[in-house]
Parts: sequence; structure tokens; C-alpha cells
Amino acid sequence: QVQLAESGGGLVQTGASLRLSCTASEGSINGYAMGWFRRPPGKEHEFVAALSFSGQVTLYANSIKGRFTISRDNAENTVYLQMSNLSPEDTATYYCARLANPYYSGTYYLKNRNKYNYWGQGTQVTVPS
Repeated sequence: QVQLAESGGGLVQTGASLRLSCTASEGSINGYAMGWFRRPPGKEHEFVAALSFSGQVTLYANSIKGRFTISRDNAENTVYLQMSNLSPEDTATYYCARLANPYYSGTYYLKNRNKYNYWGQGTQVTVPS
């Protein structure tokens, strides 16, 4: 059983930066792709970014491309989401997740929230308009 815990969210102004962290306990992220998803107020979950188990494949949603960067530190069992130039449209609860199948790196899997079986509780990011 893998436990994922996000941190780093907060209330920031437009244009600010935040770094979200997601640390795994009672399990490992080694060998697994990791993803970030978000749920804006009143909307469904949406894909934000994903990183393959090897770190060689990165995927980003068009809405955040060029502003967010996903990275991982397998030794620390942690995945990060560096967010810059935040706008009110980025307001959401952000979740990290671990892909169910090890050593998968295909785009279909990494972008599909139904392919992730371990999720954190989420961290809130609020950018007032």
C-alpha cells in the first residue's frame, strides 16, 4: 500500500510561483510513472503533467505548458511540480498519483487518470482574480 502526500500549495498572487511536492511512504515511486492532476472548483479532474519512470518522457497539458515543470527524485521518493506565472485559472486542488503498472511510459497511460491507482489527498492552490 503506497501513501502519497502532497505539500506546497497555498494562496498566491497572479504571476507568483509555487513548488508542489509529493512524497511516497509505505511504498516507492521507483519504476513507476508519476502524474499530477488538478480539480478546479466545480469542474472535473484534469491532467496537468506526467513523468515516466525513467524520467525521459514528460507530458504536459497545453494550458500549463511552458509554465510548469515536473521532476522526480527517486532517492527521496518524491515528485515535484514547479509552477510559475500562476493565474486565477490555475486555482484548483492538485493531486499526485502513481501509475498502476510499472515501467509504462506510453502517452495514453500517462494522461489517463483511470490508469493511476494511488492518489494523494491533494493540496490547494488558490490564485485570486
